[in-house]
Amino acid sequence: MEIPDTWAALLLGAVNDAMLHHDNLLKSETLKDKTDTEEHLMHLSILLEYMKDDYRQRLEPQGSMPLVRFLPSPPEVSNVVPLRPEQ
Repeated sequence: MEIPDTWAALLLGAVNDAMLHHDNLLKSETLKDKTDTEEHLMHLSILLEYMKDDYRQRLEPQGSMPLVRFLPSPPEVSNVVPLRPEQ
């Protein structure tokens, strides 16, 4: 399946929002076993970094909106460390 480039900003925002949602879920007292949610959050973090790198390398040079305009900062999650610092 090929994802259209026009969906890139939407998908980046959705993954970012999913990270924030799962981080808030971890902070709540509704989960008995947080292991699966922590693992899911880690995978979301890796996916977000991959997508951001792809966007910067492939779409920004073609004239797409700069990533910092619609995703200005990394989501504030408590237990995810970025793979590498923002460039």
